Amino acid sequence: MCGIAGVIKIHDPSDGTPPPPLEAIPESWLDILDESIKHRGPDGQGRFRDRATRDDGTIVDVALVHRRLSIIDHEGGSQPMVHDGDRLRPDLTYQPGDTPIIASEVEPDKPVVAVVFNGCIYNHRELRTELEAAGHVFETDHSDTEVLVHGWRCSGFSCLNQLDAMFATAIWDATAGDLFSVRDRSGEKPLYTLGLHDLAGFSSTASGLTLLNMKSSATYPNSINKHDTATWIRFGWTATPSPFMHIRSVQSGCGANFSSGTPRWMTYDNKHWIQSIRTEAGRGTPLSIDDLDSMLTQSTRARLDCDVPLGVFLSGGIDSSLITAITHQHRPDIKTFTVRMPDKRYDESEAAQQTADELGTDHTTLDCEANPAGDLIMLIEQLGLPFGDSSLLPSYWVSKAASQNIKVALAGDGGDELFLGYRRYSAQRTLSRVRRFRLIGKLHCLFPQTCQYSLTSYINRFLRASINNGYSDLMSIFDTSDLAQLSPAHDPTKSHLGFCDNFGNPTDAAATDILQYLPGDLLRKTDTSSMSSALEVRTPFLDKELVLAANQCPIIQRMPNGQRKGLLKQVARKYLPDHIVDRPKQGFAIPIGEWFRTDYGDMRQLLYDHLESSNPFPGLADAGVNINMKFVNQMLREHDAAGEKSINPWHGRDHSQRLYMLLVLSIWSKWLDRVGKEAHEKTHG
Repeated sequence: MCGIAGVIKIHDPSDGTPPPPLEAIPESWLDILDESIKHRGPDGQGRFRDRATRDDGTIVDVALVHRRLSIIDHEGGSQPMVHDGDRLRPDLTYQPGDTPIIASEVEPDKPVVAVVFNGCIYNHRELRTELEAAGHVFETDHSDTEVLVHGWRCSGFSCLNQLDAMFATAIWDATAGDLFSVRDRSGEKPLYTLGLHDLAGFSSTASGLTLLNMKSSATYPNSINKHDTATWIRFGWTATPSPFMHIRSVQSGCGANFSSGTPRWMTYDNKHWIQSIRTEAGRGTPLSIDDLDSMLTQSTRARLDCDVPLGVFLSGGIDSSLITAITHQHRPDIKTFTVRMPDKRYDESEAAQQTADELGTDHTTLDCEANPAGDLIMLIEQLGLPFGDSSLLPSYWVSKAASQNIKVALAGDGGDELFLGYRRYSAQRTLSRVRRFRLIGKLHCLFPQTCQYSLTSYINRFLRASINNGYSDLMSIFDTSDLAQLSPAHDPTKSHLGFCDNFGNPTDAAATDILQYLPGDLLRKTDTSSMSSALEVRTPFLDKELVLAANQCPIIQRMPNGQRKGLLKQVARKYLPDHIVDRPKQGFAIPIGEWFRTDYGDMRQLLYDHLESSNPFPGLADAGVNINMKFVNQMLREHDAAGEKSINPWHGRDHSQRLYMLLVLSIWSKWLDRVGKEAHEKTHG
């Protein structure tokens, strides 16, 4: 697990003589990218530079940056990994502060392939054997990155179809003078791209590209896309657009080709991944209990390969409990970890201890060191995006505590999307029917929203969705009505995630979540929180064959008798007693709304310092994103009123997640304003 970044610069021969290689891509740009990913890889770093001339005379400069978290083959896995056609060339890389090396100047007759890689190839040993049989000579002992190098040499893009992996990678092929960046099918590992005319780049973080954009072109705040920013405000995330015009997240299962200097999207999967998920949802063959058990077992076993301490994140839920049970059968000495949360209502440590006792694992309950206000600012600035999922905080605390004991953890991400575990899937069928009778939806005013997780709040949210934008509103932090009040000048219909708002089948909704919500929210949260603590998280549920099989499985099997996660529970009963399998689902959450009232962890102080400052959202108005501060102040008052004891159930309204989103937006925009001014001062004095 690592951090990767890079820059490519295209020189049109008709424009005259290109600058010297080191001036084309200043080392200071690489310093910016390196600084933004250093938390992801504390065990090593390296850089690579090259220049190539294409057949049409176009000259291409490239620079790659890598930070390493050493998990597999400590001695042989250093990156960037460079191959000249005959052997690996570590001498063509250099360390920050050293004299940069231009590969083509050292070996002009041997065009290289250079790779930076973030993730893990679970079937790297099998692929190595196949490549060796085809005549490829490996030099490392068991580096999975070298498998990618030789695979590219052997078959180019098609080698990616053979990977059972989570990954984000960039591959420079000097023969073609092209740079390719590619992301795994489920979107476990992040990959962002920047495209500015003849300059382009990629990175594991949006923050690094944002700073590079400011350094190279000083385009903030004019580079903010008001429609995409409104979408971030509405949902708290998106899968591909960022709030910036020139920065995007590579879609899961896709790649970007930089041959023209601007990222051009492409797919690498022989069986188009995105199309398969969309068109085959719930329309395939049944998946038996034994088949699912076998697939999940195989996936879990593949994720146990590492050269460092490994454990399992164990919560009170069925997903992590089942992963733990399967892991324990193959690694009886496996260590399991849970974190005691600061609020007992959201603490699953006792339930996790019961599961660990039942299975007999070496279990540790860790106490988290929670600093909500400081941690939130750090995480948002590190990510460089206004990410609105408040479970980022407890995820970070779990990762930070566990990283003191292990460097790799298995987790249960994906179980709800694959096996229909969310309440909204059950509600979706009813929603599509209620939308035909819009008068019913107007009854939402009869159900108060004074408590975020109350039944009346759920009903209110459901009925509001039925008269607005359906599934999009169920997924929103600011639904259509609230977004219209927050930003009256914005058209809510332009803030969407590509959802079909009138799904007739929960499997279609779940398929959309696999492509959108999973990579845009959950996996971004997991990666951000874990890599901030230099911890690698692996997710057995997201094996590519398992995802396809579960997605195609008919709803009558995945939800027998309407039971959410019914099929998965049938598998779990082979390993766990009923009282664990049937334990009520508890979301991984924090009482953020109460913290805004009580000032736990300085969260109320942080909220009011930001939202009542003279300029809570600097730069956004200049970009066309106008926030109605009267509505913001109204939400602050209503939220406080909802926490007061009253016999009136309509006393106030809980705005927990909406206020959190606005706090994150303010933290992000103030960070942008600060670093933008710093970049301008350095550039213009």
